[in-house]
Amino acid sequence: MRIAKITAATVSTAALALGLAACGSSEAPSSSPSAAAAPASSGPKYAGKTLTFWRLGDSNPDAKKYTDELIAEFEKETGAKVNVEWIPWPQVNDKFTAAAAGGAGPDVTEIGNDQVPLWQSQEALEPISDIVSAGDQAQIPKNLMGLETIDGETYAVPWGGGSRAVLYRADWFKELKIDVPKTWDELVAAAKKIQKAKGSDVDGFAFNGGSDANHLLGALAWTAGGDYAVKEGDKWVGKLTEPGFKEGFAQYTSLVTDGLSSKSRLNQNSVEIRTRFSNNKVGMYLTASWDLATIAEESKGKIKGDKLAFFPLPSKAGGDAQSFLGGNDIAVWGTAKEKEAAKEFVKLASNKQWGVKYATDGGLLPVYPEALAALSSDPAQAPFAAAFAKAKAFPADPQWTEANETKAVLQNAARKVIEGKASADDALAAANKELEDILNAS
Repeated sequence: MRIAKITAATVSTAALALGLAACGSSEAPSSSPSAAAAPASSGPKYAGKTLTFWRLGDSNPDAKKYTDELIAEFEKETGAKVNVEWIPWPQVNDKFTAAAAGGAGPDVTEIGNDQVPLWQSQEALEPISDIVSAGDQAQIPKNLMGLETIDGETYAVPWGGGSRAVLYRADWFKELKIDVPKTWDELVAAAKKIQKAKGSDVDGFAFNGGSDANHLLGALAWTAGGDYAVKEGDKWVGKLTEPGFKEGFAQYTSLVTDGLSSKSRLNQNSVEIRTRFSNNKVGMYLTASWDLATIAEESKGKIKGDKLAFFPLPSKAGGDAQSFLGGNDIAVWGTAKEKEAAKEFVKLASNKQWGVKYATDGGLLPVYPEALAALSSDPAQAPFAAAFAKAKAFPADPQWTEANETKAVLQNAARKVIEGKASADDALAAANKELEDILNAS
């Protein structure tokens, strides 16, 4: 497996993107397509061609509507056809692994930004530097392409940014006379009050111990001054045993040890938490606004609108905690059968019109500066724009996915501590060595 050296700055400099956005116009982007970004090839050139497009996550009404409209426009402009396959997030790693090993893969795929280094290292992504150097895509701040740009080539186009905030039952807060928490202690008190009123089977604040657990753990650890690992020379050096990370880790495990979330659900991920939330079993959890449409659907319309709201995850001392800087990209798969048509699809999907629409329809942050700046005055999105300004990325290494998902290094450490099988010091020392071994594998 070829491991590429990542030479660009990481997206932990996302604050710069927000600064650039603030300098731009606050006007909403035009709804008319950009002539510069329109596909260069149209009409009969791609007639008879069929693309396979992988979309990640649930096919909720908003996501499906956007996808259907995008495909209709592409088919109209190019004459090609597009087949869509929806891949639930928990299955994404297995699907990509099978495709990279020679299985049936897509022509175009949505992809998490932190996944790009891994799949590029396995030669599973096609270089698309020409797309981001011209047209609308040239307006996307370059610091948002730190995980996408490797050895001078770009392998994916940022499609929408993702920071996290706390989704809560606003109707329960009103009923129980709970003020929006401004500190961690206030969040804990609110969670306990919810449990007392709604029953012991309700998670006041849900513990995420699944495949995306580090979105929550990372926020707590970074805010306390910790980090997972840093690159020193050619080696990754683990930082899990340092005071900042240990403090955040203790906060994270205390969600269960202090009884805010059940010990019986140590493995649940955000999808499973969302489903419990939709069934009146969770008061608060860390997520993004893309969950709203699915919650309305899963609850059969009973939980939506003013029953829901967000607030920034608070730190212990007050103020906002740091957020995980996520984001979804769009890319051409390395073994695409129709690479030229696939590139035209990526050009269309990621231009200003369709790129901003993808983000706003899907509850993500737009990557185009003027559209991002406009969110500061949007009550629903302002918490995410604020979190985006302080967001931080995971280690930009192809092996991070193995540590985070396949080996679940930190999740296993947390379970050992919560279940009383190891002290925090011992669990983190073992996890630190395992993390270093994984990140430094070649």
